[in-house]
Amino acid sequence: MRFAAGRAALGIVADGSVGVAADARFAGETSPASILFVHRRLSDGDTYYLSNRENRTETVEAHFRVTGKAPELWHAETGTSEPVSYRIEKGETVVPLILDPDESVHVVFRTPATVPSRTVATVTPSEITMFAGPWNVSFQPDRGAPLNVTLADLAPLDVNADPGIRYFSGIATYGKTFDAPSGWNRTRPLWLDLGDVRELAEVRINGRPAGTAWHAPFRLEIGALVKPGRNQLTVKVANLWVNRLIGDAQPGAAKIAWAAGPTYRADALLRRSGLVGPVRLLTDSAHH
Repeated sequence: MRFAAGRAALGIVADGSVGVAADARFAGETSPASILFVHRRLSDGDTYYLSNRENRTETVEAHFRVTGKAPELWHAETGTSEPVSYRIEKGETVVPLILDPDESVHVVFRTPATVPSRTVATVTPSEITMFAGPWNVSFQPDRGAPLNVTLADLAPLDVNADPGIRYFSGIATYGKTFDAPSGWNRTRPLWLDLGDVRELAEVRINGRPAGTAWHAPFRLEIGALVKPGRNQLTVKVANLWVNRLIGDAQPGAAKIAWAAGPTYRADALLRRSGLVGPVRLLTDSAHH
């Protein structure tokens, strides 16, 4: 079923067997059930909210039962929008999309289509540099971990030899300096790609907030904050409290967390934790 918010009613997604085209369908994806959608009819058009519910990238052609209007992609997290490629055929508008794991997007139809198809250059991030170690890491006090350590390179906290770090739960703050990329200028985007983060990261560049990354790809645009020469990167990463509970269950452990009842056993599997990386700087490489 689909939910049609606003003035439209809740209805069944047609599959064509009764002579009615599907309101939205997605061709080329790994699993037919991986993308859910909500269709809302606007006063001047239509909007479809798409959600990739899988932990994998989905490359699809999205077919919408809308014609006569050119689609745009709207991103709720940033408030930004951009045009997207499309073609109108057989009573549908077909939009090629790449949805990252757990990504959602609004496909909005409001602007009249002046041509039956449009190709928009896609932006493929290309690596400028990868951040090697060392990394300075500080931990919240009174959580069992040392206040500060230096990591020769990034690695999950849950594999660290120090039990205070291995079982740490809370906020770990990673810091290092980096030089502005040679040849890069502010006419091009500059993305900080954190690689794998478990679970949420708050980023600052030269002490100024760059944003929060909470799902893959853990990537933020930082071009406006980077200055010529040396820059300071600070990444605060919050993880789950599971590892602390497992640590507290170890024989002879001094308990740091508190729970109302029994939770995890001492031999429970530790969760991936911290800034795993790799951390890279990316810029654009547009192609059709």
